Amino acid sequence: MADNTLAFDGAQFRKVVGGFASGIVVVTAINDGEPVGMTCQSFFSLSLDPPLIAFSPSLTSSSYPRIRESGAFCVNILEAGQEALCNQFARSGTDKWRGVDWEPGVTGSPRLEGVLASIDCELETEFVTGDHYLTVGRVRSLHATPGLHPLLYFNGVYRRLHPHQELGARSA
Repeated sequence: MADNTLAFDGAQFRKVVGGFASGIVVVTAINDGEPVGMTCQSFFSLSLDPPLIAFSPSLTSSSYPRIRESGAFCVNILEAGQEALCNQFARSGTDKWRGVDWEPGVTGSPRLEGVLASIDCELETEFVTGDHYLTVGRVRSLHATPGLHPLLYFNGVYRRLHPHQELGARSA
């Protein structure tokens, strides 16, 4: 029988995985005619053919069930300098949409103004795994703004890419 005792605690796990820089997105939808949204750090591309993305909201999220119910959503990739927008959509019990400009994407989900990119999706599938959902979306439309840089999160603080630093050639 395997020993399921972990040699680390939750704080150590959070510290180690926090050493992986990640972008930040705001996932938006329309539910009962009203916009809904949430900040999410766990986002990634999943498949090129068919085009799929995934994000992982917490099981305790109050916004995610409304996004799920809509059947469609838009992943808005935040641009460097949008820390306030990130924080606004991370809060519960506040008017997340105050002062936020947006337009409907092809699914009707809000595409936020000024973001680095937006990915309009239909809900493909969802799994419960650990204390999060793994939500998969089928990409229906893409929009990107050239010349912008992503807002990053690393070791518990927001970061930005240095615009003049590149570390070698791109790989295919």
